[in-house]
Amino acid sequence: MTPNIHGVAERVLAAADDRRRFIVALAGPPAAGKSFLSGWLCRELNARHAGCAAVVPMDGYHYDNAVLEPLGLVPVKGAPETFDCDGLKHDLGRIRRADATVAVPVFDRPLDLARAGGRLITVDHRIVIVEGNYLLLDEGPWPALRPLFDMTLFLEVPDELLEARLIQRWREMGQDQTGALERTRHKDMLNARLIKAASVAADLHWTASD
Repeated sequence: MTPNIHGVAERVLAAADDRRRFIVALAGPPAAGKSFLSGWLCRELNARHAGCAAVVPMDGYHYDNAVLEPLGLVPVKGAPETFDCDGLKHDLGRIRRADATVAVPVFDRPLDLARAGGRLITVDHRIVIVEGNYLLLDEGPWPALRPLFDMTLFLEVPDELLEARLIQRWREMGQDQTGALERTRHKDMLNARLIKAASVAADLHWTASD
């Protein structure tokens, strides 16, 4: 099923009904459009019920380079093992209880670091959209997240479109063409193929054409 943004918003609201807290996982490969669509969905939900929705970005749970460097993981930053999955699980558990405000980190892409306490999820945010690459990954520690999700969505984007977007992203961040191609083809696209191959089926699928 590949509904448009309005259809997804209506489906989320219907499923959430009058629940105190409803958590939606929006997963997909890098450059699929997760941040854009989660923000758009959040605005659609808030347009219908002001202040009901907020977004938790998985990217905020990147390990800092100071942690990754001694482990030799800076070159593969963005791979599953470079995220604090347990920290995300802990915060989502607190968010699910819906009994207090929870501060979550957000990732500053230009500075390549996470900002602690960069966003507040309050008890008034009845619907929380969690967006990230590995939310539905069926290996490592990631399956432990799934019981925390009430609805799951996955973004389907062809590899050629992902590659073009990723090259453009790296160029906009100051990489030359050679560097952008290297990072895209030998890092990001490896993660993208893993996500496509090893993620569990979602409740809803969005495609690039949607």
